[in-house]
Amino acid sequence: MYLRVMRAAQRVLFIQTAFIGDAILATSMLETWHAARPLDELHLCVRKGNETLFADHPFVKKTWVWDKSGGGLKRYVRLFRLGFQLRSVGFDAVFTPHRHASSGWLARCSGAATRTAFSSHPLIRWFTEQHVHRFGDETHEIERNHDLIRSSTNELKGPKLYPSAGDEAPWMALNAVRKVRWVIMTPMSQWQTKQWPLLHWEQLIRMQLDSDPDVAVCLMGSPSDAPHLHQLAQAVNSERVEIAAGWRLLEAAFAMSQVEVVVTNDSGPLHLASAVNAPTVAVFCSTSPRFGFGPLADHSEVVEVEEPLSCRPCGMHGHKRCPESHFLCGFNVSATKVDQAMQRVIALRG
Repeated sequence: MYLRVMRAAQRVLFIQTAFIGDAILATSMLETWHAARPLDELHLCVRKGNETLFADHPFVKKTWVWDKSGGGLKRYVRLFRLGFQLRSVGFDAVFTPHRHASSGWLARCSGAATRTAFSSHPLIRWFTEQHVHRFGDETHEIERNHDLIRSSTNELKGPKLYPSAGDEAPWMALNAVRKVRWVIMTPMSQWQTKQWPLLHWEQLIRMQLDSDPDVAVCLMGSPSDAPHLHQLAQAVNSERVEIAAGWRLLEAAFAMSQVEVVVTNDSGPLHLASAVNAPTVAVFCSTSPRFGFGPLADHSEVVEVEEPLSCRPCGMHGHKRCPESHFLCGFNVSATKVDQAMQRVIALRG
């Protein structure tokens, strides 16, 4: 495979312009490649907003950004410009687990002699190498991605992020106010059917606070999540519930690395937790861990509905509302079951 046959130091580009979780999981390719070929110059291309994940990254030479905002014409003008900027660098190889036409354009524009993608890529004819995309067989996303680059002699590395000293400040300030054992919960998701019901989150928070007076809960999310987080905190009505809405991604990642356990939906924060090896409990509602996006931390558990549902999973990415209008895959996951998983994960951490 490619890692084995390359010899001289090379300039290599990885393209993943999908969502936050996809960009985080793609870092496992960077880790594996750098471990095998530490002299290579590595570049990464992501969508605007995700570049903050790679500020001060120790071995990414440059993070290239595609701004997808605005109308179709504006975003594709930016895409064309980015393609020609990449061409000026002189890449030797390009790899993309992203399976959309935009990454094909960027790969071709790069001028790299070796361009590798999955065979399901819509512009696969523009690539020099292709690999089958395994899906639905419980293969994790990082394993699928490594099919593009690895040989049998290369150890697969997990995703990893590198918060800086500056990223520690918000968490240190919060922890200084109340020195307790912390749990982070990320209750929100942009897909309604991926989001465990807020009433269950409320029950879970009450369980943590009632069972241990030395535990506090930090509710974490984006700025748009803030109203829902405040509503949840007000329902619980405890001074041991704090809200962290709008922290930068690496600030949130550092915070996760410091707590007893992170409880999250099948969403971006799950992968943030994996990238800092934070003990994790992941609640899967309409989606399934068989898709390959489960937690990767050393100590982690998945919680999902026990009874089989003919409608589950109802899609890879979730929906804005339950197609069957009952959402049993969410409502039938009890707070008690999630609490029990939390206690097991915390016990394993020691």
